[in-house]
Amino acid sequence: MTRAFHPASVRMRALGSVSPLLVVGPSWVGDMVMAASLVEVLRLREPGRPIDVLAPPAAVPIARMIPGVRRAIPLGLGHGELGLMARWRAGRALRNEGYGKAIILPRAFKAAIVPLAAGIPERVGYKAELRSPLLTDARPDPDRKTARTLDRFVALGLPVGSTARPPRPRLMLPDGAVDVAAAKFPLAGEGPVMVLCPGAEYGPAKRWPASKFAALAALAVAAGYRIRILGSPKDQEAADAIAAGAGVPVDNLVGRTSLVEAAAILAGADVVISNDSGLMHVAGAFDRRLVVLYGASSEKMTPPASPFARVMARDLPCRPCHKRECPLGTLACLEGIAPEEVLAAAEQMRR
Repeated sequence: MTRAFHPASVRMRALGSVSPLLVVGPSWVGDMVMAASLVEVLRLREPGRPIDVLAPPAAVPIARMIPGVRRAIPLGLGHGELGLMARWRAGRALRNEGYGKAIILPRAFKAAIVPLAAGIPERVGYKAELRSPLLTDARPDPDRKTARTLDRFVALGLPVGSTARPPRPRLMLPDGAVDVAAAKFPLAGEGPVMVLCPGAEYGPAKRWPASKFAALAALAVAAGYRIRILGSPKDQEAADAIAAGAGVPVDNLVGRTSLVEAAAILAGADVVISNDSGLMHVAGAFDRRLVVLYGASSEKMTPPASPFARVMARDLPCRPCHKRECPLGTLACLEGIAPEEVLAAAEQMRR
């Protein structure tokens, strides 16, 4: 039976074991948010042991917001970059840090190179891409296509065979971040704030159509909401279409905020409407009221962490397909979700 995690429920390392631990973090923003649960488990198992996180540039701001992370180390390589020699050099640069253990969250072969080059004696990760010789504890990953990503991450921080319910991921904003964001991006008017997050880095099969976001914005403004749109510069086209199609005032901040500023705005929102995206997981880590729209991805594998979340998905034989683009060309899984349903769900979440 699954039980709640408690520091006394797992065997502690001997006192005096204070060699730092390195977590090799994932590239996706949402996955880095979920890595916060692993960090919390490690903190509870070995209080006082320093935890550093190695992260690609896009995920470094999230790593810095994870409670318990001593240092977020930028890798200097983006998602998808092989950079074998650059990774080896990055590892060699860490040899004097004294790390006693590395937990490698990505399954890629290249992710195991830095801990090996750093001479870290204990290297834990999942068997994948023929990289087992680079690990000292190469674990099978039979449930990777069905288990929650969060559970798979936490399992790497526990003894093999342990079954503990992981804590929800939480983030902590830097001091003053809320005030800085409020001063830089003031919002006029009164009424509850609804934040729309129309992006999804993975691909269009995870994105609710911009026309539906626009229709939702119009309905929400009529119901008394103030609308803000958040996303990366890659979401600019969708955000502009929403702003143009809504026919009501919207505060389009897409491409204008840093990730920390976006997190501060999300933390102050009354309700967030989002695809399955990195910003959705950020909002969940601040316990925001969330309505999450699922298309190609699975709400069972990457569910929102917030206890105040409502999932909207269509039960179709073709989903979840986990494809970047709809193989059928219909996007039926997302086209079938009506703006009126989403607003009704948001209203119910706020009662």
